[in-house]
Amino acid sequence: MKLDVLVAEIGSTTTVLSAFASSDNGFRLIGQSESSTTVSDGDVTIGINAALDSLKDALAVRKLDWDTLLACSSAAGGLKMTVHGLVYDMTVKAAKEAALGAGGVIKHVTAGKLGASDIRRILQIRPKLILLAGGVDYGESETALFNSGVVARLDIDVPVIFAGNCAVASEAEAILRSSGKDVYVRENVYPRIDDLNVEPTREVIRKVFSEHIVKAPGMEKIYSVVDREVIPTPAAVMISTELLSDRFGDVMMVDIGGATTDVDSVTDGDPEIQAKLISPEPRSKRTVEGDLGVYVNARHVVDSIGRSELAKEFSMLDELMASVSPFPKSDQQSAFVSRLASHCLEMAIRRHAGRIRRVFGPTGRIDVAEGKDLTAVKMVVGTGGILARSDSAWDLLRRVRTYQRRFPQELLPSDDVKLAIDTKYIAAACGVLSMLDKEAAMKTLANSLEIMKP
Repeated sequence: MKLDVLVAEIGSTTTVLSAFASSDNGFRLIGQSESSTTVSDGDVTIGINAALDSLKDALAVRKLDWDTLLACSSAAGGLKMTVHGLVYDMTVKAAKEAALGAGGVIKHVTAGKLGASDIRRILQIRPKLILLAGGVDYGESETALFNSGVVARLDIDVPVIFAGNCAVASEAEAILRSSGKDVYVRENVYPRIDDLNVEPTREVIRKVFSEHIVKAPGMEKIYSVVDREVIPTPAAVMISTELLSDRFGDVMMVDIGGATTDVDSVTDGDPEIQAKLISPEPRSKRTVEGDLGVYVNARHVVDSIGRSELAKEFSMLDELMASVSPFPKSDQQSAFVSRLASHCLEMAIRRHAGRIRRVFGPTGRIDVAEGKDLTAVKMVVGTGGILARSDSAWDLLRRVRTYQRRFPQELLPSDDVKLAIDTKYIAAACGVLSMLDKEAAMKTLANSLEIMKP
C-alpha cells in the first residue's frame, strides 16, 4: 500500500503514527496506530517501527510505502532556556511569550543587569539556549550590551539569541561572537511600547530545538527515518491553532493531558478591552499548566478541588484515587476522571485568560485590563486524551459556556462560543503537515472537527 505522508508524534510515553493520502480537500487520514515511545531503550526509531507494524495490522496490509515521513516530539523534554531582559513586564514578558509555544522550557528569568547570583544560576542550569532581550528600539542600550558581555564570558557552549534594541544588535553580536558563541540576531521582541513581536524569535527557538533533539538520549537516530526537521509538539499544536484561526477567526484549543493541561489561543481580543490593557499580549499565546493533569497529577488536582468537597461526591474517594487510569474500568472511575478533567479545564482556561481590575487614579476609579482577552474567541476546540476520545468530552466542553457568567471580572469566552472536538486527534499532525502544504493542512484539520450543533 502506498501512502503520501506519515506523521509521527513522539510523546514521552507513546508514539502516535498517522497516515495520510493527498486529496482535493487537503490530506485524507487513512489510519492511525500507536506504540510505546522507546527513548529509554536508547533508540526512538524502535517505537516508530513498532507503530508502523501496528499500522500495517490496522490497515490489513503486509507492506507500506510512503513518500514523506515527518515528526514532532516532546519525548526529549523541552529546550532548557534562560531569558534575560530589561524590564520584567516588558521585554522579559515578550521573551517568555516567544519561548512558550516553540518548545522552550524557561528555567530562569532575569530583569536588568546580570549579577553574580544570576551567573551561578545559569551555570547550574546549563541551558541549551540563552535569549537576550532588553530595551525598545533606539531606547536604553546599556543593559543589553552589559548582559551580552556577561553571557560571552560564560564558560558554557550554548547558542544565544539576541532580540533586543536594534540600535546595538550588531555590537552585541560582535561581543558574543568574540567568545565563540553561536549567535542568532532577530528583530526586537518588544520594539516599541505596547508592541510585541515574538514570531521571529519563536522561529529560531524551533530551529534550535530541532537541532538539539537529535542529541538527546534515544533520539540520535531520528533523522535516519524522517525527511524534514523535527519540530516540537507544542509548536505543532500552536501552528494548528493558527491554521484554524484562518478558517474560523479567533480560536482557542485545549488539551487536558495526564500531566499537564495546555491552552493555545489566537485572538486580538475585543477592541474596547484592548484599549484598557495595561500591557500588550501576543495574538498567539500558549500556556502549560504543569500541576493540572488527570493521571500523573491527579493528587494535585484533588487537593486543588478539596478532598472534603470531593468526598461529598465520591464516597470511595481513596479507592478512586488509587485506581485512577486512562482506561477506567467502571462508571464511577469514569465519573471521577471526568470531575478532575472539569477542574483542569476551568482552571487552565482561567489562568490563560486575563481579567478586569478596578484601580484609583487622578480622575477617580477606572477599569483596566490585564492579561489575555478571550472574550472575542469564536470557537473552543478540545483535543487530546479526554477531550478527544472520552464519552464525557461534550459535557466537559459545554462548561466553557458558563465561565463568563460565573467569573464576570475575567476575560473569558462568551456563553454562545462555538464548541468543537478534534475527534481524530490530528491537531499536532496537521501542524507538522503544514510544512508541506499549509492550505491543505488547514483544510484537513478544519474538515475533521466535529462541531457541536447550536
